[in-house]
Amino acid sequence: MIALLFLGFSAGLPFLLVFSTLNARLADVGVETATIGFFSWLGITYSIKVFWAPVVDRLKLPLLDRLLGKRRSWIIFAQAGIATGLYLMAHVDATAAPEMMALCGLLVAFSSATQDVAIDAYRIEIAEERLQAALAATYIFGYRLALLVAGAGALYLAEFWSWQVSYEVMAALVGVGALTVLIVREPSVNHFAAAQDIAHKIEQEAAKLTHLNPRLARLVGWFYAAVAGPFLDFFRRYKELALVILLMVAVYRISDIAMGVMANPFYLDFMGFSKTQVADVTKIFGFFMTIAGSLVGGVMVVRYGVRRILLLGAIMTAATNLLFVVLAQYPPNIITLAAVVSADNLSGGIANVALIAWLSSMTSASFTATQYALFSSLMTLPGKFLGGFSGIVVAGFGYAEFFLVAGIMGVPAILLAIFMIRNGHRLDALAPRNESKPDAEAMSP
Repeated sequence: MIALLFLGFSAGLPFLLVFSTLNARLADVGVETATIGFFSWLGITYSIKVFWAPVVDRLKLPLLDRLLGKRRSWIIFAQAGIATGLYLMAHVDATAAPEMMALCGLLVAFSSATQDVAIDAYRIEIAEERLQAALAATYIFGYRLALLVAGAGALYLAEFWSWQVSYEVMAALVGVGALTVLIVREPSVNHFAAAQDIAHKIEQEAAKLTHLNPRLARLVGWFYAAVAGPFLDFFRRYKELALVILLMVAVYRISDIAMGVMANPFYLDFMGFSKTQVADVTKIFGFFMTIAGSLVGGVMVVRYGVRRILLLGAIMTAATNLLFVVLAQYPPNIITLAAVVSADNLSGGIANVALIAWLSSMTSASFTATQYALFSSLMTLPGKFLGGFSGIVVAGFGYAEFFLVAGIMGVPAILLAIFMIRNGHRLDALAPRNESKPDAEAMSP
């Protein structure tokens, strides 16, 4: 758990440095608004990491793999890319060379997404299933702490010193994660059991049917096992339930993500709160409420089972969106804002821990990185896509109507969570039995 706290910090640190903090830097030095908008495309890397996750699952890094093992070698390799990119960003003049700044940002974003893939696999493989909710809670705490450092901390450094110093300090803080990787142990899970079987079968078939030479047949088998193997394993295991599970993953956070796009404009433009008030309530106070929700969610998952808490999280997320409908009907009041934000962040913390624990329980040890990357990409893409239309809804109907729609968008997740509870025994029977996850009974409702 202590290791996951620091690895969560390592995962969260680069995120804002290529998003809102970078946007603040670009605006501060006079980069055109249209150009700043293009920098948001850096975020696509986090949503498409599933495409190179098979490489993280199957490729051994020369020398590093022998020294550190598969998961730790990929994490520290990605951290090297993050630190290098941040250091280069510290010394690039964004007004004179925006293209170079974008390339450096792409290096950070790509390396950060790769680190996420490797850390997620490490977290799932390092402990048995009953501990996944607790690991998720500490991981989220570390991640949120890093967001504070990379958000408010980076801005303070830039204000009192410079953007160069700010990004140099952030590059140095990558060392926290690197030191953690050097100290912790490598998971003992066999990553290759199923994948090697698939690769061997495909190699034999390719050599027999196409008369390929052995070396080329071996490459075909490796590629097929790396790319197709994780998906074949998932669909063969869960059969007709596979599509329902993927649908659940896709819709679970739609309500939360779509609402979040219009949150700051609602606070600032519609309600008229100051930037300081919004920062105090949503960033500082909201941070502690999210952490509280994560801790409560972790305890509740262990006590009541992951699927029951998934349902609770879905209900709370939809309900808190309706609280924003009520908030929009009354004059600005900082106490009311704090109450609504508290409920929203508390429910978000509970829902996130339950979702992470549930997704972790469904991955196979042979394809951990790829399967979890599939889930994590799928759980954000629909919400981000629909969130792009949020401004049109607000402009056409108003904030209260938008939050009502966002709340209604949470209904499919509630219905699917009920379906998962009713089919709990079938899901447990189909769940993977890995060395690090010997039994699913502790997580069943």
